[in-house]
Amino acid sequence: MNKKAIWLIIGLMSAALIGIGWMQVNWITYSLNLNEEDFNNRVTAALNEVADRLELQEQLEVFNSMDNGFMRSFNQKEVMEGVARGEIDVSMSFKSTEFGNPGELSKTDIVNLYLEQNSCDCADCTKERYMTMSKLVSLTSGAVEVPIAERMELNFLDANLYQELEDHGIEMKYHYGVFSNKKNSYVIADNHFVVEDSRTQPTKLGYKNLYNSKYRVNLFQADVNSPGMLMVYFPEKASFVWASVWKNLLASILFTGIILFCFAYTIAVIIKQKKVSEMKGDFINNMTHEFKTPIATISLATDSISSPKIAGNPEKVKRFANIIKQENVRMNNQVEKVLQMAMLDKKDFSLKVTDINLHEIIGRATENISLSVERKEGKVTTDLQADKPIVEGDLTHLSNIVNNLLDNANKYSPEKPEISVATRNVTDGVQVIITDKGIGMSKEARKHIFDRFYRVHTGDLHDVKGFGLGLSYVKAMIVAHKGQINVKSDLGKGSSFTLFFPFKQEK
Repeated sequence: MNKKAIWLIIGLMSAALIGIGWMQVNWITYSLNLNEEDFNNRVTAALNEVADRLELQEQLEVFNSMDNGFMRSFNQKEVMEGVARGEIDVSMSFKSTEFGNPGELSKTDIVNLYLEQNSCDCADCTKERYMTMSKLVSLTSGAVEVPIAERMELNFLDANLYQELEDHGIEMKYHYGVFSNKKNSYVIADNHFVVEDSRTQPTKLGYKNLYNSKYRVNLFQADVNSPGMLMVYFPEKASFVWASVWKNLLASILFTGIILFCFAYTIAVIIKQKKVSEMKGDFINNMTHEFKTPIATISLATDSISSPKIAGNPEKVKRFANIIKQENVRMNNQVEKVLQMAMLDKKDFSLKVTDINLHEIIGRATENISLSVERKEGKVTTDLQADKPIVEGDLTHLSNIVNNLLDNANKYSPEKPEISVATRNVTDGVQVIITDKGIGMSKEARKHIFDRFYRVHTGDLHDVKGFGLGLSYVKAMIVAHKGQINVKSDLGKGSSFTLFFPFKQEK
């Protein structure tokens, strides 16, 4: 998969995630608005019910206090006028023999019996009957002149407000107050009377939010001018509005997060696999080159030996035979590296642990690399300060570790290599430090040098050969020996590898 295809997938998936996020935000906003509208409607309906009950309660109290002879005369007059106009037929109410012969009763007796029989204590009947007397009640009771605080009972207001809110499905903490338009101040708040002070009341704790609340209703609307308002404030309103949304919101965030994680992980895997594919391609190219050269050399040497001129010269035959042998060893070493990595992948190996003197291994390795370094007019120095250089390990693998690092130090030092090897004792083991003054590595390269098939880019230096398996093998073997490896490097200044080998291997 090429880079364009990868970036196209990233762009499409990003656009899809943004679209899903935008739709989720719109849906949540719509749900919140819908819940708030429903909450507002419930509160408004409850407040209107409370206002109606307060007005009806006042009318009932006024009527009960005025239920005397004057009121009876008023009712009689109303009924008689209704009979005269033909709106009331009293004869239909007295067909029972219980009242005797209606013809023997006076008109006043008939009206009184009619009123008694048609009396009703239910709220709807009472309200309908009292509405016909509203004008008289207003004129005779003087209710319109009474302060609003005296026109209602605290417990009645508190109980009805609580009941109506509960009936409308609103069960949460609230504060309420009755505001007097005439005095421009609160007269009732949370079931108690308050001191009237129009200058400071709205800004007092608990009144400011109440004063700014949009949940309010005019009281005693039958009056010419409403004397005040009932206001309610809900400090936990947000909990009601979010009640049916927050679970869906959390689920949306969770699932979107999962999708985002899977998307990011998939892209990371694709990029990683692309890099691995590129490194494998480089590996195949390098392996082909590494094998092609010795094969060609062996072929030329074989042709030369087959020549009659060479075949009769034992020295030349011996020389070409040595070339064939060296190239064969070279090819065998390359194949061995590939087989070692296959063995490490399968973890099909075991360490032959013995007591190993690291100074002896370093001595043989530096001696082997010195010839190659001296050809480039370089030098290899050692500073072996470890008093206890003996550790438990596998001789073959420990030798390969040191040889690989020295070989890399030589290869990546294009001119006059300066390589040093030092040892020192630390807690529970020995440290080996291999330093060069070669081309060094960038910070990004240091992150991947232990990855299989990875090779540091050498810029204009094209003669550095290899499979990119050396350092991955080194890291695997050090881990197998329960050791550690750290690298420090500056681009253009060289690199330093610090190895730690424990004295004892865990059984």
